[in-house]
Amino acid sequence: MQKSECHRGVQMRNRLTDNCDQRTSSSAQVKHGTPVQQSKSSSSTSSPESARKLHPRPSDKLNPKTINPFGEQPRAPSAFAAIYSKGGIPCRLVHGSVKHRLQWECPPEKLPFDPLLITLAEGLRETKHPYTFVSKEGFRELLLVTGAPEKAVPLLPRLIPVLKAALVHVDDEVFERGLNALVQLSVVVGPSLNDHLKHLLTSLSKRLRDKKFKEPITTALQKLEQHGGSGSLIIIKSKIPTYCSICC
Repeated sequence: MQKSECHRGVQMRNRLTDNCDQRTSSSAQVKHGTPVQQSKSSSSTSSPESARKLHPRPSDKLNPKTINPFGEQPRAPSAFAAIYSKGGIPCRLVHGSVKHRLQWECPPEKLPFDPLLITLAEGLRETKHPYTFVSKEGFRELLLVTGAPEKAVPLLPRLIPVLKAALVHVDDEVFERGLNALVQLSVVVGPSLNDHLKHLLTSLSKRLRDKKFKEPITTALQKLEQHGGSGSLIIIKSKIPTYCSICC
């Protein structure tokens, strides 16, 4: 009787040991994975799709799905910036302790106005440094050279559309640079500007509605009248009836 009970006890312990071994083997398989599972996992990480994500192809840059439409896209440089970077503007900005200045590669009076003066006028629409300073200061200094009237008058048909583009620009600083350039041009070319003046006055009339520009525009109109003579007054009054002549 005792032998039978002892035998049954041994059998029960063997079953418990077998069950424990099976659970241990099963958990090990779940934890480490079977060779087949490991092979599938390895093959998935080395699949072409995964490789493409890790090492994108050059053609992906042209795929609209890979482009962030809300990200900042690189902008091509403006015409003036491109010309300046290639040395097409024969002057460079010199940073001073108090103010900046231009250093010309040769005396400005020896430089051809065509197309340099027009290129500088186009640069008035720039909004980044150093292009803003180079364009406005270069335009001003070029008009101060000896013989500037004779060189500038033939360019008026091409200069006026460029100045108008600055005067209609949404940026206030661009407009101010265009207004100052217009006054500087009128000092040099005088009554020759009258034939083109009407193309610019509409822009000035619209800006007059802004109180902050009323004084500088009025001053500019007075300069235009001063250098354009009685003929300019008739043109100004036809476009801006509220203008009060300096002769009043």
